[in-house]
Amino acid sequence: MYYTGIDIGSTATKVVVFDEKKENILHKLMIPSGWNSRETSEKVLEWLGTEGVTPENSVIISTGYGRISVPYADKQITEITCHGKGALFLHPEDATVIDIGGQDTKIIYLQDGMVMDFIMYDKCSAGTGKFLEIMANRLGVTIGEIFELAEKGNPITISSMCTVFAESEVISLMGKGSPKEDIANGVILSIVQKVSSQEKKSSGNNTEYFLTGGFCDTPYMMEELGKALGGNVSSHPDGRFAGAIGAALLGRKKKS
Repeated sequence: MYYTGIDIGSTATKVVVFDEKKENILHKLMIPSGWNSRETSEKVLEWLGTEGVTPENSVIISTGYGRISVPYADKQITEITCHGKGALFLHPEDATVIDIGGQDTKIIYLQDGMVMDFIMYDKCSAGTGKFLEIMANRLGVTIGEIFELAEKGNPITISSMCTVFAESEVISLMGKGSPKEDIANGVILSIVQKVSSQEKKSSGNNTEYFLTGGFCDTPYMMEELGKALGGNVSSHPDGRFAGAIGAALLGRKKKS
């Protein structure tokens, strides 16, 4: 029996397959979610078949933005629960999990191996992957390149908390001839400040933070978040799979 977690996010879909003991990850996949979650789930099912994993020999749990669009899933579980469980698998210590997704930011306070509090900010794209994508496009660089530029730049203030107005600020700075590196630095600091202000609203008092989501492989983001939060921010090579990992681990064996 396999245990499979499918996390259909707004931007990317992550899939993880565990062995019967839920100790080892056997297979993993990440693909763009696209515009139709049902079609994405069918692509996942096809890929699972190539790995010998089927709805008959696997417990399948779906989570994320498109979790209800996986008709062959045995159960759907919310992102908060799955990200908390997945983070503990990757980082088995109490910490505050920060997941900067494509359309929202989740802050999950873990204590004694349980979710004690959480904040999910999805009312505005500011502070999310979509915000960074828009700003990178405006600067004519890739998301990877904007981090490289930011490291070389000097701090510059982008004060607006609204993506539309922040983009106008960036356009104005470009018109004034501000260095691209400084603008990139301001964009990253804007995200950091947004996440930090949200974290302060939680009831947690951890000084250990664990970053999941699309920014988990960006040391510069972790460094700047650590400064803003006054704590240590770490991650894991499989950090972006935390939701799928948690979903798989929360699967229960089917009744015979």
